[in-house]
Amino acid sequence: MGSQTPNPIDHSAHPRVNSADPVPPRPLPAKPAHILADDDEAIRIAQELAADFAQGAALRDREGLLPLRELDLYSQSGIWSINVPRAYGGPGLSHATLARVISIVASGDPAVAQIAQNHIAILNVVDLDGTEEQKRRVFDWALQGLRFGNAFSELGGKTVTDFQTRVTFQGNDAIVSGEKFYTTGALLAHIVPIVAIGEDGAYLVFAERELPGLTVTNNWSSFGQRTTASGSVRLENLRVPRERAVKLRDEAAAPSVQGPVSQIIQAAIDAGIARNAIDETIRFVRTHSRPWVDSGRERASDDPYTIAAIGDLKIRLHAAEALLEIAGRAIDRGYAQPTLENVSEATIRTGEAKVLTTQIAIDATNKLFELAGTRSTLASHGLDRHWRNARVHTLHDPVRWKFYHVGNYYLNDAHPPRHPWN
Repeated sequence: MGSQTPNPIDHSAHPRVNSADPVPPRPLPAKPAHILADDDEAIRIAQELAADFAQGAALRDREGLLPLRELDLYSQSGIWSINVPRAYGGPGLSHATLARVISIVASGDPAVAQIAQNHIAILNVVDLDGTEEQKRRVFDWALQGLRFGNAFSELGGKTVTDFQTRVTFQGNDAIVSGEKFYTTGALLAHIVPIVAIGEDGAYLVFAERELPGLTVTNNWSSFGQRTTASGSVRLENLRVPRERAVKLRDEAAAPSVQGPVSQIIQAAIDAGIARNAIDETIRFVRTHSRPWVDSGRERASDDPYTIAAIGDLKIRLHAAEALLEIAGRAIDRGYAQPTLENVSEATIRTGEAKVLTTQIAIDATNKLFELAGTRSTLASHGLDRHWRNARVHTLHDPVRWKFYHVGNYYLNDAHPPRHPWN
């Protein structure tokens, strides 16, 4: 929580964000990650992690400290392999459970929660597009506790899907060159999956973090989600075994739930930000805020306008969480039977959830200061991080287009686009 004082941290052992100091590759895990038994265990572990992560969230944000210990706990918890199919040794839990678990973790620290987003989405991509050999290899890495970062997005293209990074094949090697940005998790990953374009389409190429030709730069300077280490990656004639290049299907031609899976994780993070902000508001109003002079009340928590505002925020949060549950179940159906109708429903339901989680995240983090009062803005409380995190993370993809696709689906029977940003 914002006013809690975490245990002292040795800053020399914790690299900072946007620092010129090198961050060496993280050591491989000493033991395999835990494998979740069922939904109840996944939720319980997420709650334990959220309570732990919350203790140092304000300090990490303020000082720009990378969450090394927290990330190790998180990736060993079993949550990072939550969607590995049971046939490959994983728990294969529902996407509704996935959304709830990510939301819980994000309520403790949304920056830590976001680092797992691409890892989990990548597992879904490999599940749908990989060969049997590739599935076994990648799923085994995840079950062993290896973390995947990402090297997807680029800064120079006309749109987010305009990739300039290229892959060529020579004998048994795949050779990759290009530059990436928004590479969440790559700095602290064990393996960096890279989207690259070959002569016959797009590939997802898996490379060890320490390989020659792969350089991760710790230059993430955003004012929110500061400790996600979402910097940049340079690829200079990077060579990996050819079998580690997963050929990606054309999502426009073959319906799949890749987009909704990626999107529901993003929406869940926003719901977690909102929940934490509302909880912080309630705590602060109860313990620190003064009643307004015109209210005639003895306590700020008895102010009728404050009471009504808290009621409004809670109702909208619960509506967003209910839509996350509905979207997760729709993704389950689209995953089991990837018909155009099922995939479109999953995409629309997830888009609806994304609209509500975006709105409540921004509104709750803004309302915090209005209801808690001027003293809530003091730096000692660190509450500004909630608004900064919400404002930055909800920019991942524009919700104004969600309204359009949802409306076009219901009014004109138009199937929504299929890509990771929808």
